[in-house]
Amino acid sequence: MDKRLGQVENAKKHLFLVGQSDPVELQKLQSVERHLGRCGELRKIGDWKSTLREADAAIAAGADSCAMLVVSRAEALLKLHLLDEAESALSSLSKIECSSPSGSQSKFFGMISDSYMYIVRAQVEMAMGRFDKAVEAAEKARLIDSRSGEVTSIVNTVKSVARARNQGYEFFNSGNFAEASTAYGEGLKYDPLNPVLYCNRAVCRSKLGQWERSIEDCNEALRIRPRYSKALSRRAASYAKLERWAEAVRDYEVLRKELPNDKEVAESLFHAQVALKTSRGEEVSNMKFGGEVEEITGVEQFQAAVSLTGVSVVFFMASSSQHCSKISPFVDTLCARYPSLNFLKVDINESQTVARAENVRTVPTFKIYKNGARVKEMICPSQQVLEFSVRHYGL
Repeated sequence: MDKRLGQVENAKKHLFLVGQSDPVELQKLQSVERHLGRCGELRKIGDWKSTLREADAAIAAGADSCAMLVVSRAEALLKLHLLDEAESALSSLSKIECSSPSGSQSKFFGMISDSYMYIVRAQVEMAMGRFDKAVEAAEKARLIDSRSGEVTSIVNTVKSVARARNQGYEFFNSGNFAEASTAYGEGLKYDPLNPVLYCNRAVCRSKLGQWERSIEDCNEALRIRPRYSKALSRRAASYAKLERWAEAVRDYEVLRKELPNDKEVAESLFHAQVALKTSRGEEVSNMKFGGEVEEITGVEQFQAAVSLTGVSVVFFMASSSQHCSKISPFVDTLCARYPSLNFLKVDINESQTVARAENVRTVPTFKIYKNGARVKEMICPSQQVLEFSVRHYGL
């Protein structure tokens, strides 16, 4: 059990005390010991990819219940800007045994084990924007290991960042956007890789009409945390203010996928799509927001629908087809995701004249029309192929 907890020396002593000399078990212990040592060496030089690799290797070698290795993984993931994965790693701590009894003074990377855990937790909380929890965890670390220079340094950093964030928050709420921007900038001096501070400053800069600088801050936030929807939304809005419609549409489309039920995002995407088409000199008078898939029952209705200015996506289907039933919900999703496009549905059994006129014999079949001209036909496409084509012809 000591080996699984990463306590190699204790495991070795146990082997000798009970008179065991299993070479295989001893080799495993030596492997765990080697990987643990490498973790510490690599951490000192900031080689976080290799630190993560060695921590995983130590776990694979048998130290699969070592809480401190889990913490080490979380720290490495944090430094590699994999914030969600770092948080997930820390959340798994409750599922395994602690590496040492509560109150133990055992050391890990030169810090008391429990203090190291709180220090990493504080940094993850800070990166996720939970500044009060970050300070709380940092203070716990200092209470456990007040003599550690590394602990003291990180505690001071966490408190300085939290103080700057609170000042920025107060300035922003009072309408002092320039002062708030400066305060968030002060926080970034202490933690230059904090995506929340970049996003907060981006909001301040947008309030000041500094759209380009707002985009720069959003870019930094997204570089650190690629799936940060708040930063993506702020960047899209700033692109719109600068009338950079293609970039705005791109960001809003990503947001639409991540937040499919967000009506505000859907409306913003629609308006950006309309503006993009207008900037290209395309007709937009027939574009509508929030439409549903329109059911087509006759040839004249079909011809009128696909002749409209813009893009129409026609879904030829049969209610008795399992393939159609499977892809039909995705068609509804695309209709909501791309509100500036017209989505039509033709049941080939109920509307045989339309099916014959369009020579459709196999379902599901999709046809895409642009300004009345057919530009694409797909038979039984995958969801990925269908959306790629919809997006390609829809912009």
